[in-house]
Amino acid sequence: MKEAVQEAVRLADQGQPCVLATVVRTKGSTPQKPGAKLLVRKDGSGVGTLGGGCVEGDIWYAAKEILRHQGGPEFKDYLLNEEIAARDGLVCGGTMYFFLEPIWDPGEFLPFGHEIMESYESGNPVGVATVVRSDSGRGKIGARILLRADGTTYGTLGDPDLDEMALVAASGVSDLGNNEHVMTHDGVEIFVEGFTTPPTLVLVGGGHVAKATYDLACLLGYRVYVVDDRPQFANKERFPKAEDTIVVPDYTQGLDQIPVNANTYIVVATRGHWFDDLALEAAVKTPAKYIGLLGSRRKTILIYQRLVQQGMPPDRLKAVHAPVGLDIGALEPEELAVSIMSEIIGFRHAKSGGPMKMDEKYFKRAVNKALTAETASD
Repeated sequence: MKEAVQEAVRLADQGQPCVLATVVRTKGSTPQKPGAKLLVRKDGSGVGTLGGGCVEGDIWYAAKEILRHQGGPEFKDYLLNEEIAARDGLVCGGTMYFFLEPIWDPGEFLPFGHEIMESYESGNPVGVATVVRSDSGRGKIGARILLRADGTTYGTLGDPDLDEMALVAASGVSDLGNNEHVMTHDGVEIFVEGFTTPPTLVLVGGGHVAKATYDLACLLGYRVYVVDDRPQFANKERFPKAEDTIVVPDYTQGLDQIPVNANTYIVVATRGHWFDDLALEAAVKTPAKYIGLLGSRRKTILIYQRLVQQGMPPDRLKAVHAPVGLDIGALEPEELAVSIMSEIIGFRHAKSGGPMKMDEKYFKRAVNKALTAETASD
């Protein structure tokens, strides 16, 4: 997503037209989810992806046609029926909804584009709401409004009620870089996106579990920082892809050297509960919305008791994920890493982490359909 927006800004700065295609809504099983972007240049080349296959090919073609005919923004839906899914090797059966936005006037797009790119670098989140469809005529298709972290705004959707609705949604998605689709009673569809730095994982403690968690987090695209009071456990040889490895005299320090925001995930996993006490006390004072503590329930209770006695607000401790991770029976460091990162991913997307096994009714439907087809063939 970042690369597509970045290229749109670069082209607009040069006065070159392009089309930015965004998945704004999905139903059922689809190869990409809302927020995925594809930028199509005037020469037909592109940046980003909408999931590949004929879906992406058709949207790509539509974008090139907009550029060829100097057209306006378009809202398109795409049903992934069984024939399309089979042709592309997909196991899908949903519907994807796209907004194709040509960027003809740099002056309209660049104020938003530059603030989005700044949010990626600075960590100051912004929320951007765009009217992608209007059956009632309320709001102008392609109109935008931007919400900054300090509450100031830029732009308008062309209707005060739509602006208010969009800003409420933007305030809920900007911190974590999520998105939301809003539909009014009269058929206006608004796509709201949050932009901020990439998700950042801070590992307080560089032991075996931290090393395994670092490996997985790097694979998932997280920026990683490591804090430890032992040089042999916080160095670039052990964590070569880390943004920084910080050696501290004690665990009251270190986090102040890291750009922590709401999209930062702190996991405390030091070598003993006396160190965990200090590290957790420092962590809960940061703006990070997710803080996890590795260890047993008994250790957690002892740490909580001490911190409350020292004046720590119970509500802040209640928000800590302790013991950290999902309950999957993890024992080895690599298994614990999967448990920890799974919980973090679920937190980012507001999911509980339960099994995705389909309901009994869907199983019965599949069996009945197979038996009906077999009977018909006989």
